[in-house]
Formats: sequence, C-alpha cells, structure tokens
Amino acid sequence: MSSDKRQILVIEDEEDIRELVRYNLEQENFAVTEAESGEAGLKAVLRKAPDLILLDLMLPGKDGMQVCRELKQSEGTRGIPVVMMTARGEESDVVAGLELGAEDYIVKPFSPKVLVARVKAVLRRKTAAPLPNEILRIHDLVIHPGRHEVRVKDRPVDLTATEFGILHFLARRPGWVFTRYQIVDAVHGEDYPVTERSVDVQIVGLRKKLEKAGACIETVRGIGYRFKDVD
Repeated sequence: MSSDKRQILVIEDEEDIRELVRYNLEQENFAVTEAESGEAGLKAVLRKAPDLILLDLMLPGKDGMQVCRELKQSEGTRGIPVVMMTARGEESDVVAGLELGAEDYIVKPFSPKVLVARVKAVLRRKTAAPLPNEILRIHDLVIHPGRHEVRVKDRPVDLTATEFGILHFLARRPGWVFTRYQIVDAVHGEDYPVTERSVDVQIVGLRKKLEKAGACIETVRGIGYRFKDVD
C-alpha cells in the first residue's frame, strides 16, 4: 500500500457493499479500510484519520447519524469529509445528515462509477476550497467579497446583503448540497428566526437578478440548494 494514496474509510455493515466499494475505489488507486459498525468506524478514525469517510446511515449499534454527529462535533475529526450512503426514501435522514455537517450523499443502489466520481469530487472541492475573502470567478460571474460586489459579464448586479451572502456561501462550495437552515446559519448565524419559505424567496430573487447566470443555483428537491459544480 503506497503512502501517497488517499485514504478512504468505509463504514458499512453489509459485506457485499463493502467489497463492491473497496474494489472500485482500489481500482482508482485509493487505499481503503473498512468498519462494519458505527463504533468500529469511530475507533478506526482515532487510529488513523482518513481523507474521507463513506458512511452508511443504517448501522447496528450507533447508526450513521450518531457517528456523523460525533465526528462533526469533535475538533479533531470535524474536518474529515463525510459522504452518506442512504437508501431511497430516507430523505429526512439526508437533510438531517447534511445539517450535521456531512458533505454529500449517495443513494443506494448506486453505480460504482458514480460513487467514485462523487468521492473524487468531494476530495477535489476540499483541497480547492477558496479562502473566505478570495475573489471568485466562475464563467461570466465574478464575486468580490471585499467589495461586496457581484458582476455578470462585467455588469454590476445589485444584491441585498442576504442575497450576496447566500450566493457567496454556495459559490465557495460548488457541488455541495446545503439545506435551507444551513444557508441561514451561514449567512445570519444560528437561531436566526426565519422560515424555509423565506429562503426560497431569496433564491428566486437572486436568480432573477443574475438572469442567465442564475441557473448556476440548482434546487435539490426535498433537500435544499447547491451551486453547480463548474468541473
């Protein structure tokens, strides 16, 4: 096992799925370790922190939600990206997992090629995440945090403070899915009194002002919103 390989921890109780994931990730030059329960997974993280965790939600003992919560509440592990593996129909669990801090999710049954692509995308976004005040240039869209300025094809776009905050938050993490409450917390801080509907209204207004560039903000049905991955 080469030391320069990216380390992936798979926490999944079904052996067939673990073997499928391991085989396909190793084919792409990842190093894979496995855990068949939440408790075993947490111990594995403490022994050697991986670059990314693939986490099943339906686990014996501590389920995936509990594991994700413990990982994201600990200073030593909160920076490790978590991709949830969830069965169809667990939409509410996906929302809860994202709100806990999971970076992405994939629905079972999944294509191995899609799984590998999602893992690569999360790792790529983690290493390429811009600094908070870095100027973002995405196609025709330019976001200047220091000036609180947005331009589309060099045309200034007049945004409210909230609209700017939402756009900047999403654009810094292209491809990541965020719930409405995650967006509110990021823009206004925790415990800000707001309804889900008000976030939707802000998004509608933002898209309208951005015109064609507004298509970069995608709705993820039942979950929230994401900025289109430019890759």
